[in-house]
Amino acid sequence: MASNRVFDRLEQFGVDVIMERRWGFRAGLFRFFLWMLSGLYRLGVRGRLWWFETRLGSVHALGCLVVSVGNLTVGGTGKTPVVELFARELTRRGRKVAVLSRGYKSQPPPFPQQLVDSFRPLELRRPPRVVSDGRSLLLDSEMAGDEPFMLASNLKEVLVLVDKDRVKSGLHAIRKYNCDTLLLDDGLQFLRLKERIDVVLVDRESPFANRYLLPRGLLREPPEQLCRANIIFITKCDGRDLSELRAELRRYNRHAEFVECTHKPLHLEEVFTHEVKPLSFLKDLRVGAISGIAKPESFEEGLKKLGVELIYSRRYADHHRFSEGEIAKMFERTKARGARAVITTEKDSVRFPRLGKRPLPVYFLRVEIDILRGHDAFERCLDKMCQYDESISAPAQATGEPALT
Repeated sequence: MASNRVFDRLEQFGVDVIMERRWGFRAGLFRFFLWMLSGLYRLGVRGRLWWFETRLGSVHALGCLVVSVGNLTVGGTGKTPVVELFARELTRRGRKVAVLSRGYKSQPPPFPQQLVDSFRPLELRRPPRVVSDGRSLLLDSEMAGDEPFMLASNLKEVLVLVDKDRVKSGLHAIRKYNCDTLLLDDGLQFLRLKERIDVVLVDRESPFANRYLLPRGLLREPPEQLCRANIIFITKCDGRDLSELRAELRRYNRHAEFVECTHKPLHLEEVFTHEVKPLSFLKDLRVGAISGIAKPESFEEGLKKLGVELIYSRRYADHHRFSEGEIAKMFERTKARGARAVITTEKDSVRFPRLGKRPLPVYFLRVEIDILRGHDAFERCLDKMCQYDESISAPAQATGEPALT
């Protein structure tokens, strides 16, 4: 546990340097070092894209609808609620959906097992982890990862699988569970599945962050790779005119339709008792906020807009798994300042340790995607997904253009 805390502190320092929250000699030196590494990373990205574009890399068509929800940047665009939105809508329209996640920061299998698997044919490798079979929740958040666990908890009729190899987990979903729709959570960079529809998310607040590639910046790929998107979701919108941003995005992608959306708060839910409170409960409420997400400032600003009096906040690295000691310290400091509750995010709530006596209630904010502009584009996208057959993607392989236009 001590080593995890040290790693988290180092990770948070790195993020602060990248986001230019820290200055000084050490931060500047580290920033220059990261900038040099970004040049090597760019070469690697270009080489990988070339490898798959020339068909030298192994790619697979699984014969069913494949929808990828992803982004160009690392974290913070709000993918999980968008994945949930598509899973709900496609299920409502009669599709049998499986969500395929790599299970970031889930507990990995033993290394010897991973090593043996790497030498086996695909069909003989260990099966993916089943977080939910569409009827029951089968794994906890530590084994599944926080985002797959959250999706499985909220999507009662949807299969949720975890494996780094989405080809293997996709085949498992088709053969064992008769799924006809595979939904890739954070799948834009997973290039081994072809004949697919790419939904790409762009954060309205920082579309390309500081425009540097990893590790100096937050871009996984150059902005030009937006050309692979079939539909672009601009997230965290507030109703303002986005014509300037749309024009910039159109430079990189001339065919994709746009959907403008926001993360709409629904209600509060107590983490341990599951008691639901309306948003009006937050008005003038003195609270402490705790989070381990990519952009905690967005969460905290959102709470203030809902009327809370934020008297204390504690931020940890993204996907941080809280210890009992950290939560106890949070209770102590917030209660000493007169807080009446602790608020966290839904994604963070699944990483809370089980606690006995609690001096304050702990609530998470339940949110969903609310489409502000582009309803027709979203409906057209769903219609084409539900009418899927081989002819949708066949022309794309010949022309090199995305299938959904």
